[in-house]
Amino acid sequence: MQERLTKVTEWMNEKNIEVAFLNSTENVFYLSNFYTDPHERLMGIFLFKQAQPVFILPAMEVGQLKNAGWEYEIIGYSDHENPWKFIEAIIQKKQLEKAEAVAIEKDVLTYRRSEEFLSFFPEAKVISVEEKLNAMRVVKDNEEISIIRRAANMADYGVQVGIDALEEGISEMEVLATIEFELKKKGIREMSFSTMVLFGEKSGDPHGNPGDRMLNAGDMVLFDLGVVMDGYCSDITRTVAFKSVTDKQKDMYQTVLKAEQASLEKSKPGNRIGDLDKVARNIITEAGYGDYFPHRIGHGMGINVHEFPSMSHLNDGIITEGMVYTIEPGIYLPGIGGVRIEDDVLVTMDGYETLTKFPKELQIIE
Repeated sequence: MQERLTKVTEWMNEKNIEVAFLNSTENVFYLSNFYTDPHERLMGIFLFKQAQPVFILPAMEVGQLKNAGWEYEIIGYSDHENPWKFIEAIIQKKQLEKAEAVAIEKDVLTYRRSEEFLSFFPEAKVISVEEKLNAMRVVKDNEEISIIRRAANMADYGVQVGIDALEEGISEMEVLATIEFELKKKGIREMSFSTMVLFGEKSGDPHGNPGDRMLNAGDMVLFDLGVVMDGYCSDITRTVAFKSVTDKQKDMYQTVLKAEQASLEKSKPGNRIGDLDKVARNIITEAGYGDYFPHRIGHGMGINVHEFPSMSHLNDGIITEGMVYTIEPGIYLPGIGGVRIEDDVLVTMDGYETLTKFPKELQIIE
């Protein structure tokens, strides 16, 4: 964690930023190894160009923060105390009221909290800290990769549990409940997003909502799930057929599989991010399904299941070793059904590794 804190403070010195305030749970975790949901309560890290950092949080969380390894100043406040009074005292003690530049998370800091914070610095230029944190977080270190690898393994397991639960007449929610129950038995406390299990025509909705739809012979079944492990996420999608499959369903599936493989093969250091979307989209369009692939090819993944970068065709960024992202082309025919295949991808020195390993050949579940 110290190396990460040092990188941010070095950036602050380069930009002549006196104070930075980070309060998103994800960036706080990245810089402190402490993850909690403070709900409506204020929690954050104050970084200073020329002083050691200060962590402010509810007093009830202080013990967990210390256990996480935080070695710097801690301000714990109770529910009947105003945390901004403590912050004001810090600013005054360090004589920072006339700071020329301060940094905040512009994308996530609420308007009310930004007003409170910036009231201490009436003359300061406000700079976004997200660009720096995104650049740091996009390349995973070996420990992060190890955790994500284990999270991906649990996602593979979740898909297998879901397939094993399929039987005629079972509902989407029953299968979903089985998946999450079995994962909890493996020690998984939290899913990285709301699990999707969609049958038949409902698989034609990219972000459909599982419900009481019963499974019938001839249905396509779409699983989209991921877990949180030690603060890091996984995300997998697999689509299978139940009992039988039509020629149209086969064609959709093979088109998506071909598109995914082509995008994976472009996952090499030095390639343009947007080209991963472009190559997959061209294959789907040439097969006649271009109007039915409405989303980008994928997204960055780590502490957040969706994080920087966005893997759209507009992204001119360059792929680098250590990036982790999803590749997830899909075809969705409204009222008929859909197919999506998604993997978690690690960029290696000269190529890629799919961290999710569940088989991708079309399976017909009897």
